[in-house]
Amino acid sequence: MNDWPQGWSDDNRGTRYGRGSAGAQPESARVMRQVRRGPAAPPGQGAYGGPGPAAPPYGVPQQPSYVDGRGYDDAGGDYGYDSGYNTGQVYGRPGDSGPGAGGPGGPRPAPNWRRRFKWTALTLVTLLVVTSVATYFWADSKLNRQVDLSQVIDRPAAGAGTNYLIVGSDSRAGLSDADKQRLHTGSAEGKRTDTMMILHVGSNGDTLISLPRDSNVEIPSYKGSASGKVYPAQGRHEKLNAAYAEDGPTLLVRTIEYNTGLHIDHYVEIGFAGFANIVDAVGGVEINIDKGFKDKYSGADFKAGTQTLNGDQALAFVRTRHAFAASDLQRTKNQQKFLSALAHQVATPSTVLNPFKLYPTMSAGLDTLIVDKDMGLWDLGSMFWAMKGVSGGDGTSMNMPISGSTGGNLVWDKAKVKTLVDELKNDQKVTVTGN
Repeated sequence: MNDWPQGWSDDNRGTRYGRGSAGAQPESARVMRQVRRGPAAPPGQGAYGGPGPAAPPYGVPQQPSYVDGRGYDDAGGDYGYDSGYNTGQVYGRPGDSGPGAGGPGGPRPAPNWRRRFKWTALTLVTLLVVTSVATYFWADSKLNRQVDLSQVIDRPAAGAGTNYLIVGSDSRAGLSDADKQRLHTGSAEGKRTDTMMILHVGSNGDTLISLPRDSNVEIPSYKGSASGKVYPAQGRHEKLNAAYAEDGPTLLVRTIEYNTGLHIDHYVEIGFAGFANIVDAVGGVEINIDKGFKDKYSGADFKAGTQTLNGDQALAFVRTRHAFAASDLQRTKNQQKFLSALAHQVATPSTVLNPFKLYPTMSAGLDTLIVDKDMGLWDLGSMFWAMKGVSGGDGTSMNMPISGSTGGNLVWDKAKVKTLVDELKNDQKVTVTGN
């Protein structure tokens, strides 16, 4: 038995030719790819149409194309298939400029920088607007609008410009026993006013006027902030800070308006803790101290010269009174000087443009500020910019004019006060000088 497959056994090979047969006759014709050459170049013309010999070694013969028995023509025959070899085009589509043109390996188109710049600018502007709006509503929600100036009775008419009453109280709210000891605040109950200033913001320059806490004033009739009862005037004369101690901000505003005739538009108050926190949040405040001084009551211990005060030192600086002969007047001057420097520091680009300083500073201030119910962020910003202008020499800072004293209280110069108030009401440049 033969194990070879059919056609491969020695016995069954037959007389075939090819494919390993031993026969002498060739097998039937197969379809073969045929070589087809183009027409020969005319005499004297090169293979590419230029002058020269038509055959090697001086000319390049036209390359053949191949046609098989099924009609496939590499040169674009019956079926339109062209490998590209006979035209030199291998990659891409006919008519492309070179290998890889328009394909993954080709050159990338030049970037449209104008389009990129437009979208980048639009994105930045959108981000800025969204951040600004969010910051505004965040800050506005933190304002403590506690003081209702509509409860103040018998008010003078409002004049030109805007008048802010800025009060620094000795409130110890939020201070631990250790804080009170460190800040030398004592532990007295209630609140009194260590600082009182009127800031007039107008078109003829801004004016900052300190009202000494020991100023002798008459307590007028007023409406109780808690009871709503109207208390008639009794002709009492007290220190100005006694009005705040008696019935808070509304009586203080009523007393100042009654004794000056100047309408107060907005009220701003800050306590010990808030003041120190703002100074620390802004990174300290640089100030030039003309003459060094010490005060064991406030904890002050300063040398003359330019220096940066932290929150604790700043509080000691603005509270010190026992180190000076004219205690209250010198203290008000120091308070004006420092608050103006603080406003200038808050408004610098290093604070405003640095979110790591701006937001802590805003938070420290807004958490502790007490304002009137009509106060807006725009009003608060206007107040800070005005104080910055005063510190930069664009405005006037002064004490209320004093003519003498009685029983240890400072008496205002009525003639000068009247002139000063008239100039402020009419938004005129202030010509009056204070002590």
